[in-house]
Amino acid sequence: MKRLWFVIPLLVLGVLVVFLGAGLKLDPREVPSPLIGKPAPGFALARLDDAAQTIKREDMLGKVWMLNVWASWCVACREEHPLLVEFSRKKLLPVYGLNYKDQRPDGLAWLGQFGNPYDASLFDGDGRVGIDFGVYGVPETFIIDREGVVRMKHIGPLTPNVIQTEIEPMVRKLNG
Repeated sequence: MKRLWFVIPLLVLGVLVVFLGAGLKLDPREVPSPLIGKPAPGFALARLDDAAQTIKREDMLGKVWMLNVWASWCVACREEHPLLVEFSRKKLLPVYGLNYKDQRPDGLAWLGQFGNPYDASLFDGDGRVGIDFGVYGVPETFIIDREGVVRMKHIGPLTPNVIQTEIEPMVRKLNG
């Protein structure tokens, strides 16, 4: 009986060590999105550059497209931006921006200073559409298929590796 009291805490400790070890191997940036495989949330937003023009989710149906969530106040967006400008020049798919919780003049000035990789950037000043997409930080990037289904979500700044090994193969597959 005395041995049992000695063995039980060791077994509990062993189980805890296994779970902690497994948790340390996880990438905290890989947060699964409940939207993957589901229709992208509906939206109707004014363009950043022209408040009189509205773009809706339905306007995107029939094409594979990228939605990149960004803001002028976002430091990581500044890191990602030159790569996004370069990627958009390849014309693999339309690239749309979602200017998230920003001020319209600040967003426009930012694009003027650093270049505009977007076919259009949508203005989400109150962040409601971003919330519908499950955005909790910027930048975040989504790939959406022809039927309007979210196929990929990347949290954080894009990197050359992410573009080459994840985004480009996904776009080729969806357009194939």
